[in-house]
Formats: sequence, C-alpha cells, structure tokens
Amino acid sequence: MPSRLEPFKWQESFIGDPSLKGCLKAFFLTLLLALLKPGFGQQSEAANYPSLIAAAQEATARNDYVAAADAYRKAVRIHPETPELWANLGLMEHEAGRYSDAIQSFQHAYRLKPSLYVPNLFLGMDYLQTGKAEAAIPFLSRAERMNSTDPQAPLNLGHAYAAQENFPAAAREFTRVTRLDPKRSSAWFDRGMAYLDQVEVSARRMSTEGKDSSYAKALYAESMVRQARYHEATDSYQSAIALKPQPPCLRAELGFLSLKQQDRAAAATEFERANESDSNCPLTALGEARLQVESGDNSAALSKLQKIWRSDPGYLRSSAPEFADGLSKDQSAAFRAFIADERAEGKVDPEFEQTMSAVLDGLAVALATAPQTTSPGATLPREAAKQPAQQSYAAGRLQRCAQELQRNLAGRSESELLLLATCSYFNGDYAITSDASSALAHRSPHSLAALYWSIKANERLALQSLDQFARMEPDSSRTHILLGDMYRQRQRFSNAQGEYEQALVLTPGDRAALLGLSYANFGNGNLDAALATAKQALLQNPDDPELNLLIAEILFARHDFSAAESFLQKSLTAKPQMLPHVHALLGRVYAETGRTEEAIEQLKMGVSDDQDGTTYYQLARLYRKIGDEKNAAAAMQQMRLIQQHRRSTAALALEDSARPEEESPQ
Repeated sequence: MPSRLEPFKWQESFIGDPSLKGCLKAFFLTLLLALLKPGFGQQSEAANYPSLIAAAQEATARNDYVAAADAYRKAVRIHPETPELWANLGLMEHEAGRYSDAIQSFQHAYRLKPSLYVPNLFLGMDYLQTGKAEAAIPFLSRAERMNSTDPQAPLNLGHAYAAQENFPAAAREFTRVTRLDPKRSSAWFDRGMAYLDQVEVSARRMSTEGKDSSYAKALYAESMVRQARYHEATDSYQSAIALKPQPPCLRAELGFLSLKQQDRAAAATEFERANESDSNCPLTALGEARLQVESGDNSAALSKLQKIWRSDPGYLRSSAPEFADGLSKDQSAAFRAFIADERAEGKVDPEFEQTMSAVLDGLAVALATAPQTTSPGATLPREAAKQPAQQSYAAGRLQRCAQELQRNLAGRSESELLLLATCSYFNGDYAITSDASSALAHRSPHSLAALYWSIKANERLALQSLDQFARMEPDSSRTHILLGDMYRQRQRFSNAQGEYEQALVLTPGDRAALLGLSYANFGNGNLDAALATAKQALLQNPDDPELNLLIAEILFARHDFSAAESFLQKSLTAKPQMLPHVHALLGRVYAETGRTEEAIEQLKMGVSDDQDGTTYYQLARLYRKIGDEKNAAAAMQQMRLIQQHRRSTAALALEDSARPEEESPQ
C-alpha cells in the first residue's frame, strides 16, 4: 500500500485549538502580572508599553496576527528581557505563517527561560514545519516531558519521527495521542500509517535477508490468501512447510486454506498432521471445530469451542473470523441457533454466545480488529504463577503465557521472547507481540523470526488503527482511499475504482486518490483511463518517481517503449527497493531501441529483481548479440539456477505434503 504520509502541515491553529487557547491565556496572564510588578515600566521609553500590549491583545482577539506580531515586536524592543513577551511574539508570527521569524522569537524565549512550555513546543512545531525534523525532536521531547496531558507534543513528535523514518517511535507517539485524546481521528490514521510504514521496512528486510526462508514464504502465502490467489498460496505454504526453522501453525493455516477451496478432505488431513507435528498450535482445534460444523456435528463443534473459550477467551475472539470465513449462511444460521438453544438451557456462557453470535452474524471483522489489552501489571491467578509459560502455551492458556513473560523484556532470553511473541499474537494482543519482536530483534539483529512477528503484529495494529479511523470518519476522503487500497490489494479493482472515485468527489485532485485510481484502472486492463489519470496526478508533481514509474509500466503494456524512457529516467529517484525494477525496465527500453551496450549495463543493475530468470535471459541474448559468449553462458546459467530453484522448491513441498508425518525430516 502506498504511504499516505504527505509532508507534514500544521492543520490546527494555535488560536483554534482549545488546549492551546488555555496556554495562550496563561501567557497573557503571566505578562500582565509582570506589568504590575513594582518598578516595571518606570522608564520613559516604556510609556507606550501598556498600550502596545493592549493593542496586541485586541489584534489577537480579531485574529489579526500580523498586527499583533507588530505590536509585540515593538514591545520586545522595550523589554527584551521578558521571555513570555518573546513567546507571545513567536505565537503571533507562527499564526501569521512566518515560521522562520517565529523560530527566532522562540529561541530568544528559550534562552531566557528554558523551562517555558510553549517555546519548546512551538520551536519543535516550527522546525518541523520548515522541514527540520531532526532539530524539532529535542524540543518536542522536552515539551512532552513538561506537560504529559497535552496531545500536541506527542502528535508533532510522532510526525517528526515519521519524517526521520523512525516508524516504531512514531507509532508510540501517535498511540500516546490516541490515549490522551481518543476522539482525535487523525491520530488514529497517523498511527495506522506509521505501523504500515514499519511493516514495509520489515518486509523489505525480509525480502533481502530471508527471501528463501520459511518465514518469507509463509508471509507471501498469507498475502496470496488475502488476494484469493489460492493456488499460489498453497504452493507457498507447502514450500514453507518443507523448510526449517519455520513459524508455528503452518499446517493448520494450510488446512484453513483448503477449507476456503471447499476441500474438506485435504483440510482434515492437514489438521491431523498439525496435531502430530505441531501439537501446541492453537489453530488446529479451531479448524477441527470448523470441520465439525460443516459436517453437521454442532454438538462436538460447540464442545471444542467452549473448551477453547475456557482456556483463553482472547484467543477465540481474535481468531473467530478465521473460524467463520467461508461458512455458508445455512451452516452459520444452524450453528447459531444451536448455541442459542444450549444457552437457554444454561449450558453456554452468555459472553461466549455473544461472541459467537457476532462472528456468525458477519461481525467477525470488528472482533478481529478490536484491540486486546493485557495489562503489564495484571495479577496472575495463584495457580498460574507456578506454571511455566511453555506449559501455559501448550495448554492453550495464551494470556497466562503472555502475562508470565511480558515483564522485564530486556532480561528475557531469545527463546522466551519468541514464545511471548507467539502467545501474545494468538491471544490478540498485538502491541505486546510488536514489543517482544522488537526486543528479540535487539538481542538478535538478524533474527527472521523477529521480523516475521513484527510484520504480522504491526500489520494487525495498523488495521486496528485504520478501522478505528474509518469508524470515526466513515465518509472521509482518506477512508475511501484506504478502502480502495485494500480492495486493490485483493485485486478487486472495480470496487477499488469506486472508492477512489468517491474520494476524488470529496477532495478533487488528491494525489493519493488519483494514484490509486490509476493503479485500479491498470489492474482492470483499462490502459487509456490508467494513463490519463496518472498524467493528471503528474501535473501536480512532475518529478514524482512513483507516478513516473506507473506511467512507464502502462506504456510498456502498450508496447510504447520509446515513450516510456523519459518517465523511467525520472523514476531513478524512487525508493531503493524499487530501483532494480526501474533498471530492468530501462534495459528493455534500450534493447528495444538498439542501444545494446547501455541495455546490458541497465539489466545488470536489475538482476536482483529477477524472480523468474527473465532478466538474465534478456542479458544472455544481448551478450550473444555482441559476440560475448562467455557472459552469455554465465547469464543463461544464472537463469537456469533460478528456474531450477523454483522447481526444486515446489517439488520438495509437494513431496513433503505426500510423505507420512513420521518420515518428515528433522
């Protein structure tokens, strides 16, 4: 999903924000009290001082910040030793949009009295406004420590960290804002985007450091499932299962994938194998309950689900959508009615019935995105305190497992942190999973398991935040863009197109909406509409590398290679992970236009993006064209190695899926 974090713009004026209004009043009061001090203003040059202060206040009241700033500027010439006066001048310059002048005034106030809150806050804000995020961070951090109840400091600090691409720190600050002001919808959006940006960073690392690992293949399989590309997902799961080490519950996930494909026999086989090879996986029992519902054995299914509920309600709440996904309306209705009858006889816990009713009525998404909060200070039951975390996990008591391990993360071993990430994730407490994966990454910087849990947890946290934002602003432009992005990820391009078009009705010319609409049209095969939309967006920023690359891709699809070249040249400033693809495309352009030597150089820079051997094959053809048989043979060998690796991985996965479990390699 393309990032929506545009360059930060101050949206809430100092005068318009209630929390800042109070701060302004406090400063005026401080200044007036200073005026009443004995001896203040006794010099002849200060005769007009009270009238200047009055004029500044009157101008502020009518929102004439330029006039107010002029009055304060004259006042500070009379009393340059007064920090509050410099602060008020800075406030008026800030409101008038004179950020550089405001920075100088706040610096004067800060030097005179570093303990004042407003100079620290607004120095940070104005440094951020002028593109100096690194300079902003110390002042905003100090302001946050001075006033822990004002959301302005963490809000701006979050934007400063995001500008520095320190996304974990940004997410923490935006989370603090949502706690201080839960109704601030923009903070939920910012929090969600910070988590998504962190997912992108971690996924980029996974694709380079562990692209052939079980962890990477499992994540890819999940992505394919979300896009309903089930055959590709099956292949990727089978490849992941064939490798060690691997994440937990892969066979159970493959079983649920078989259910999505209406293959109950294959699902039953995978759940059976999961019981044998990964007996602690909590997903397996859920999958078996699902099979029992589909076979009409509602009594057995209810018994199994109640057992899960008694062990850990949080797990059932967080995993319930997986259980319900794909059940027919008749099966859902019959099972719901059966639970209601059992509840009437006192055999079912009311909260359990409420949870399952929500799931079976199609409200599972809300349950999946609702934040779970396991308090770090929560008191364990007496019997749990004596039970090791591994035993709690094996018994399906995931919350207990997490509670036993989440204290003192810095002192935990790598295996304990990995277990904590696993327990808390399945229990639906993704914030703890994120913290545990960060601690594990700190202990073991190249841990693929840490990256895996970080990606999964931060993705869930992002969805929770963006879901909350969408509930608060159901018809905003940003909500429609988010929905469009989600539809597009699942290749539902017509739905995505409708969302982007609604966003453009609300905010005509929005860059993100135009970009998304162009991608959606491209995905639908409507090349003319995709090109027209992308060019419309490009008018706002002709050097935007992502837009230029998209236009080049569209022109490639139309076989207009010469026209694509200028757009690819502007794409060379794209993100580092996109550059190999840009070079590969430029190589094709040069090859098609007869510039063989230049084509070879570009293709050589693009081979790291070669997933199927195509780039190496093109290189081999060009080397032969210039008579370089040695390099041509080497390129063909690399192409064969890539293709052989793809075939062998698929064959190993298929062999493993057919092998009895007792023959599985250790």
